[in-house]
This record gives sequence, C-alpha cells and structure tokens, in this order.
Amino acid sequence: MRQKREPYDVSVVGAGVAGLSAALAAAEAGASVLVLAKASHTSSNSYAAQGGIAAAVGSDDDPALHVADTLAAGRGLCRQSAVELLAAAAPAEIEDLRHLGVRFDEGLGREGGHSQARVVHAGGADTGRHLAGVLTARAREHPRIRLVEGERLETLATLRGSAVVLATGGYAALWPRTTNPRGAVGDGLLLARDAGAALADLELVQFHPTALRDGNGHDGFLLSEALRGAGATLLDGAGERFVDELAPRDVVARAIEARAGASLDLRPVERERYPTLMATLEQAGYDPAHEPIPVSPAAHYAIGGIATDLDGRTTVPGLYAAGECACTGVHGANRLASNSLLECLVFGRRAGLAALDGPRFDADPAPIAPPAAFDSGLWRDAGLIRSADGLSRLLDSPHPLVREIGACGLARQESRGVHFREDFPISSEELAGHLVLQPGREPELVRWS
Repeated sequence: MRQKREPYDVSVVGAGVAGLSAALAAAEAGASVLVLAKASHTSSNSYAAQGGIAAAVGSDDDPALHVADTLAAGRGLCRQSAVELLAAAAPAEIEDLRHLGVRFDEGLGREGGHSQARVVHAGGADTGRHLAGVLTARAREHPRIRLVEGERLETLATLRGSAVVLATGGYAALWPRTTNPRGAVGDGLLLARDAGAALADLELVQFHPTALRDGNGHDGFLLSEALRGAGATLLDGAGERFVDELAPRDVVARAIEARAGASLDLRPVERERYPTLMATLEQAGYDPAHEPIPVSPAAHYAIGGIATDLDGRTTVPGLYAAGECACTGVHGANRLASNSLLECLVFGRRAGLAALDGPRFDADPAPIAPPAAFDSGLWRDAGLIRSADGLSRLLDSPHPLVREIGACGLARQESRGVHFREDFPISSEELAGHLVLQPGREPELVRWS
C-alpha cells in the first residue's frame, strides 16, 4: 500500500547540494518543504566531490571568460543561455556560501579546460563535504524544512499535492568502474520517466581520467583534478609524461586508456593541502611522497538526465529537476571541471523558487523497480570507445535506463566530447543538438537555445 503523506508546498527528493539548495530557497521564500534522501546526506555525489566551485572571482577573470571556457569544453553542444546564467551567478553564490558559514581556502586553483585560476576550494580536496555539511546544518535548523534520511522513494505518486523537485544525482554507478557511490544508478530518471517526463543526452557520461587503479578494495577512488592543477604529472610505463594534464577530461581520459593506465606523480604537489586524500592513499598502501600512484579512467559524471528548462521545469507539470539528475544543456558534450557543484547551487536554487509558483504534481505513476546493480556490459559497450555493435548489445539489457543509453549512443553517429565512436570518429554538424527521449519513443534531435 502506498504511504499517504500530508502534502508539503515543495517536496525535494535528494539531499545533496542541489536538493538542499532547492529546499533552502523555497523555505526562505515561505514554503513548507519535505526533503527525502534514500540514504544519509553523506552518501551523495556532491558530499564526496573533491573538486571545487568554478567562479570568476579573481581580479584577472570575468564571467565572459568562464562562459568561453565552458563552451569550448562542451564541444558545440552547450545551451548558451544556460552557460551564461551559470557563469554570471557564480560570484554571488560564493559570497552567499561565505555568509552561510563555508570557509574557503586562500587562493584559487586552476583545473582542466580553464584559461584562468578560478576554482574555489574548501579544505583542499574536501570542498563537497564542507559545502554539503553547512547546507545540511542550515536545512536541519530551518523551521519550515523536514529532512528525512534513509527512505527510498519508489513512486512519485506519494508526493502528489506538492510541487516536486528531483535532485537524486546521476547514473554513473551503472558502470562497474566508477567514482560514484553505488546508489547512483539513475533512480530519479526512472521516477521522472515513469511520470511521463522526457530524458535527454543519456549517452553523454564523463569519465574521470584519474581514478585509483587498485586491486586491494580501493579501486575507483577519485584523485582530484585539483592535484593536476597543483602540479601533479601523468607518467606512462616508461616514466615519461605523455599528455597535457590540464587538457579537457575526455582528451586526458582517452590518452590514459590508450596506454592501459598510467601513474599520477604527486611528488611535485604540496601534499599537506590535501590531508584527507593523502591519508586515504596511505591507508590503501601507497606512499605518495615517494612513488607515483596507478590510475585509469572511471565513470564519473552523468551529463544526460531529465530534460529541463533553466528553472528546472520538466515536461510534466509540477515536476522539477536540478543537479546531476537534470539535463539543462549547460555542460554540452563534456563538463568543464568544477562546474558541477556550481550547477547544483545555481539551478537547485532556481528550481526551488520556480516550484513555488507553478502547479502541484498530480500524476499517478506506477512504482519503479528495485534498485539495480551496475551493468557489466556498459564498460565494454558504452565505455570510452564505442561502436554500433557494442551499443546495440545494450538494447537487450534488462535495465530500462541501460537500454535507453544504448539507444541514444546509437543515434549519435559521431564523436563529440565524452562520446567517442570508432565507427564515426569525427563530429557532425547535423548532430549538434540534444537527443531527447519522450517515454516510449525513439530519441529525437532537438536544438535548445
């Protein structure tokens, strides 16, 4: 039997940075807000984020430069209006976080694809933990917010009567080698799809170049791009550098994959700036002060997701989405480093405010299936290098999201950003758009302005 709830003005599903930003924005505007998390808030992708927050706050920087870098990384697929909004809002978001109590480190970092040092960090590689901790504390103490952890939602029908904001994170844990917590398998996308919402760009999943390659239980542990920005170098089997460490992530990931792995040399880095990360490596049996660390790519960030406008509205009245589970087009075909936490802050806030003025959710979808484990075929068939043969195999997967990843990958008959097909190795101007899936239909190419 479906559980009945007193309707709140706004119900937020997910307690990462996007969900908490939406909840706080709505509550500050006077709404009653329910926040549901299927696990502890500490299990979110944003809590684990080692990167920082990109913002043009330096004296030699400007939001227009941030826009240009984001568009360049996105390989002609970014929704320019979303990028301009994101970059323009970034400096004010940093100031708001300072007022909330986030203590940022001195100085700015530079990461892959950025022309300027513009990445703000808190606690070295612990930015996500610091940010999520402050936002969680503010949500817990807010009189109009109720935060419930440890409850997996099986259907949005239980939230009818509220405006619903999905902030459930991505689906990169469907791949067996991933930096994500194992719960990041796309539940929010399936909830939205079964309520009638469109999905978009599911083939676009970013692989982080430098995840620990380890056989002792720490495989997939993320080694932040901030390390390469601080001087860490990538070495091949002969101990030679082979790639620009600050090239866009898709370029670096494929260069490492072509060598069946590489080593990240942390000896040039001021390692005391990253105490948690270094401690984890030492616990795993490595000595970063004296030896390079074995790394190779891992599935990291879902660019695709629930199709939304710039205020988080989906194609279903009363249903909104923000953060990694959403697809605004802001990242194009390759996310610029440290734009993800910024996306959660900016578009989470906008979704929370938009939910106050729109209709309430009134659909009655059936429950989704129990959570799925990773699909072993995804690494082989939708990894860094793809082809029609492999993507076609995914169409027979028992997992509905995997089938749709395969359908989108087959429809994008080109190589662009994170999507590289050996049978279509160049980009096609005819495909410079977003692949949108309405429930029960084939992917349709749409150009978003």
